[in-house]
Parts: sequence; structure tokens; C-alpha cells
Amino acid sequence: MIIKSLFTSVRPLLKQCVHLHNFSPVIRIHCAVSAVTVCQLRTLHLEGRPPCSEYNMASPGNRMRFDLKAADIPKQTDQLIQSTKAIYDKVAALKPEEVTYDNVIKVLADRGVDYSTERNILDFPQHVSPDKELRDASVAADKKLSDFDVEMGMRQDVFDNLLAVEKKIGSTLEGEAKRFLERLIKHGKRDGLHLAKDVQDQIKTIKKRMSDLSIDFSKNLNEENTILELTEEELAGLPADFLKSLDKTDEGKFKVSLKYPHYFPCMKFAKNPVTRSKIETAFNSRCVKENTPILEELVELRAKKASLLGFATHADFVLDMRMAKSQKNVTEFLMDLSAKLQTLKKSELDLFLEYKKQDCEDGGYEFDGKISMSDFRYCMTRVEERKYAVDQNKLKEYFPLETVTKGLLEIYQELLSLKYEEIKGAQVWSPDVTLYNVKDKETDELMGYFYLDLFPRDGKYGHAACFPLQPSCLTSTGERQNAVAAMVANFTKATDDKPSLLTHDEVDTYFHEFGHVMHHICSKADFALFSGTAVERDFVEAPSQMLENWCWQKESLSRMSGHYKDSSPIPDDLINSLIKSRVANAGVFNLRQILLGTFDQTIHTQAKADTAKIFSDLSYEILGIRSSPGTNMSASFGHLAGGYDAQYYGYLWSEVFSHDMFRSRFLKEGIMSSKVGMDYRKCILQPGGSIDATNMLRAFLGRDPDVTHFLISKGIIVSPDSHL
Repeated sequence: MIIKSLFTSVRPLLKQCVHLHNFSPVIRIHCAVSAVTVCQLRTLHLEGRPPCSEYNMASPGNRMRFDLKAADIPKQTDQLIQSTKAIYDKVAALKPEEVTYDNVIKVLADRGVDYSTERNILDFPQHVSPDKELRDASVAADKKLSDFDVEMGMRQDVFDNLLAVEKKIGSTLEGEAKRFLERLIKHGKRDGLHLAKDVQDQIKTIKKRMSDLSIDFSKNLNEENTILELTEEELAGLPADFLKSLDKTDEGKFKVSLKYPHYFPCMKFAKNPVTRSKIETAFNSRCVKENTPILEELVELRAKKASLLGFATHADFVLDMRMAKSQKNVTEFLMDLSAKLQTLKKSELDLFLEYKKQDCEDGGYEFDGKISMSDFRYCMTRVEERKYAVDQNKLKEYFPLETVTKGLLEIYQELLSLKYEEIKGAQVWSPDVTLYNVKDKETDELMGYFYLDLFPRDGKYGHAACFPLQPSCLTSTGERQNAVAAMVANFTKATDDKPSLLTHDEVDTYFHEFGHVMHHICSKADFALFSGTAVERDFVEAPSQMLENWCWQKESLSRMSGHYKDSSPIPDDLINSLIKSRVANAGVFNLRQILLGTFDQTIHTQAKADTAKIFSDLSYEILGIRSSPGTNMSASFGHLAGGYDAQYYGYLWSEVFSHDMFRSRFLKEGIMSSKVGMDYRKCILQPGGSIDATNMLRAFLGRDPDVTHFLISKGIIVSPDSHL
């Protein structure tokens, strides 16, 4: 192949499989900026500290390290910047007639292997470290490196040499190499490098400011620590084990945080509507003062940058690189689905009101005659319990974390033909964290490692997410680097008399995020730029959403459950009710997702935005419910500052594909079919972003994707010829 004659260390491009079959709050993958060779990396480690290869003796090939102190971070950051800049300078110094594959493309490809991992060593601690000083140092490093990314990504001299390579050998490149060069040039143009110098300077200033704002937005959320003090009477309806897990004030009141393990049980089970209102108002007021102006400045900056680049709106700028392609397509998708769900919504809200009235009468609470945001999750839970006979508190007793983890890992191993092994004594950032290796079941090939960090801590990332830490790709010597990822969650810890028990929602979340982990580790792209979940953003959720289906099948549910006292199975009537309840509240639940996607699109098609007003108005238009007074949910909508701006629609968009894949292949051929699982691994997970998602889907399905299965999953009757 041409690629081998130009770059002998690159193995032949991945083959498509026989049937032509062929990425989470996934977190940003820093693979577009890097330039440190393997030998140079040895100089990046502090004097007196072992290199990563020695540091991770228990996990060879894992270059992540967690022994850095806060004082180490600035020095490491400067060293990484200096070494990276030297490589850029070397590429930039080439004359147009001197450029080759090896001295431009290979160098820039090698940088993606190393820089991403070295950077994650420095900026991952801000999300997970128990040490606030280290978290703060990590935030500062992230800002400094982000500024550097902007500076290096907008170097005219490097961009000009990319154009020179394209002119000289572009027509001879194939596969990933061709895609890599095209992607770098497109990114350069999206940074304005084809425009006048004064425009470039404006864009550079805007990008630097946006980077700082996004980091501050995330930091504010991570550090948020509001505590509400509530009486036992105010918390009526909450399970006894939940109350027992709470700390108390000297006056005997319960301390309730706004973290997920506290917030969701309260919103689902608190009978007193005043209590629910108090907690929901506090939850959707998080960081209002700090983050509202940040988000609104981001909206203005994004709009200005898009205009400078010739796009009508920021949404159009973003979607130019997505499956949806245009803001018009996204709007039509959301509006069409919203219209289909309105009838369901009306019947569901009528039932909500009926249940709320009955509960207020039974509990002696004042009934206000309406459904508010604070009633949402409570009423959804009541529908599950009363209409579908799903007792969520009883169900939780069958999902002890240890049992769920064991079953989940077994299912994934069997399905994807993998095997995992826990690594004892591994170096980690907290005693709660465990590390596993991943090997191919048939060949025993080491594919990578994953960390599980499942419990809340002060200052820790507050949601659930997969953090890709080290990409699977070819190194400068042509060897494949092992992938490393971390799954971060906030499940309730064990108490003295009970283990950690998960709600079914948490089991679903666990399956979803671990799906991102496997996507990252099963990827075998040649270039770091295309590793793992680096697919189109409006497809990245589909592989993990597809795997959520195992949380709704009797066979798989039975394998990851067992009563925490005696390991007895979930009773058939309860498990059958749970499965039937999947369509419960489909109207209001999916309309809330449409609300979030529509809000995201709306603010990113404007030059300025009053985010609180827009969100409340859209909520009333789509759901028939306004925001609680004084709140601004978008101030804690981390996706909008963390890389999902103008892309939140992607959760629903990709869910179309997830249901099509599951129902067309797995449900038809067997949910534990290793044959279908291997097709899925090779054809959806393995390519990473090395080919377009549409081509992956056509290959795996044997046809174009179809919307029918998605609409069936929502309880909407459709004609059999409905297509996406």
C-alpha cells in the first residue's frame, strides 16, 4: 500500500469485517494536540520520580501516574509545553519543497499518541483527586495547556505545511492517513487559518477566553457543596436506610446534599411537595450566580467566532462536523419527535395530577392543582409503582453494587469476547478505586486497562462519565499502545448494616458508562485522533445506549442481581413489571430530553441569550411546565461548557441508532450471542472514528438505519416503512 511506503512503521489499515461491518458527559479527548516522541517523554518526569513504565509495574503499558503533588504540576506542565512546542517548531521550519509524510504527518500523528496521555496525567486530577490543592493545581494546568492548545492549533506556519503536504502527496494517501490530513486541514480552517491575520487574532483571543470560562464552569460545579438541613417529617417517604445514611446536625436535622445519591432519592420519594420544591429549587439554583454569566458569555463568544468563520450561527458551525450536518435537520428531528409525543404527554400529566392530588390528601399536604418541576420525578416514580407495580425501594435490594459489578463484567466479557482481571495493589488516586486489565479472550492479547471510581467524595466530578486517559493507537515505533480509561460515578456507599445498593436507574447508568469504557478499549484505530470514542459527537452515545438494553432483559437482569441478604433472585412478578415499565412516562421523559436539546440549539442560534428566561419559556412550550421561580437549570448544565454545546440533541439522535442495532441484530439473534457481539465489537467499536458512523451502521445492519425500532421503544405506533 502507498501508506506503507511512506510510513513504514504504520501497519496496514484496518480491514473491514466479512459483512462489511465495521465514542460520554463523555469527556474531552486531548488528541488533536501533541508532539512528544517516546524517548523525549522520559525527560518529562520529575527528577527523583520513576518513569511511568516503572511506576505502573503492575500494569505494563499503562503510562498514567497518580503520585504527582500539587507543587509538581506546574513544572510538568511547562516541560510538556516546551517539548511539544519544539516539535511544532521543527515542522514549521520545513520549506514547502521539503515536506514529506514522515516529517509532517508522521510527526503530528506521533504527537497524538503521547501528548494526550501526558496531558491527562496533569488535568484528570481536577475531577477525582481527594486533595483540593492538587485539584486546584490541575485546573490551573488545564487552563494553561488549553491556552497552549489554542496557540499551537492556530500556527499559520504548521497549517501552511499541511497544505503543502496535501498538494504534494495528498492524492496518494488512503484510509486513515488521508482522513487524518483532511481532518487537520479542516480544523485549521475552522480556526480561521485561511483568513486574514487580524481575523485570526480575534478568533485566537475568543478561543482562549472560552477555554478559561469552560474550565471555571466545571470547577464551580465540582466544588459546589450546598447542604440542606431537613427534619424527619420533611423527609417523609424516604426509605429508612437512606435516612440512616445521612449525617445529622447537632439539632438532629438530616444533612442533605445536592449530589446525585441524595438528590434523586429525595425527588423520587419525598411525599411532602414543599420539601420537593425546596430541594429542586436549590438543585436548579446551583452555581446560578457564578455560572449564569459564564454560560451567557460563552454564547456570545461562540456566536461571534462562528460569524468570523462565515457561519450563520454557532450551531451551524458545530453541526458542520456532525452526522446531522445542519441546524435545520436537528430542528426538524426535535420538532417531529415532539409532535409525536404530545398525546402521550397529556395523558401522563393528567395521571401525574391525579396521583399528586391523592397523595396530598392522604398525607395532609396542601394540593396546588398543578404539576411543577419539583413533582416530575416523584410522579414518574408513582406511575411506575402504581400503574406498573414496580416498587423501586424493594427492587433496589436486589442490586447490591458488588453483585451488579460482577454480573456486568461477566456480561460484557461474554458478549464482546473479552476477559478482565482485577489488578491488586495498583497505584490509584483513592482507596475506593480499582483497576482491571482487559485481554482478548481468544488471543490473550492485552488490550488495555480500566479504573472504576464509583463513590462520591468532596470535590469529585459530580455525575457519571467515562474519562479516556490513554488512546489505543500506533506509537512512533509501529507498536500498538494499550488503551486506558476511567469510569467515574457517584453511587451510594455501604452503611454499617447494608451494602451499597443501586437503583435500577443507577444500574442503567453503570451499563451505559461502562459501554463508553469498552468503546475506548476495543478501538484499534491507527491514529490517536480517531481512537475510541472519537466518533461524530451525535453518534458517540449510540454504542453505550445500545448496551443499556441489557438492563431491560430478564436473562441479563438475572445475571447481575440477587438480594443483598440471601442472593435470592428478583421475583418474576417484579422483574416482569420492571420490563413492562420501560415505556412508562415515555412522553414526559423524552420531551424533557427534547427540551434540553431545543434549549441548546436555541441559545446557540442567537448572538445573546437570557438563559433562565429561554429555558423557562421553552419548558412551558414543550412540557407545559415552567421553571421554578429563581432557578436556572442551565447554570449547572455541564454539557454546555464541557464540549456538548449545540450537540445535546445527540442523545436522542443516537438513540435512534441504538434501538435499531439492538432490535435488528441482538434481539433477533440472541442478546448474549457472541457472534453478534463480536460483529458489534469489530464493526462498531473497533474502528473508533476512523470511518464515518453512517458507514459503520450500514455495515453492521446491512442496510440504512431505520427509525421504526426507536419509535416502537417509546410506545408510539408507526408505519413499518418509517425511515430516518
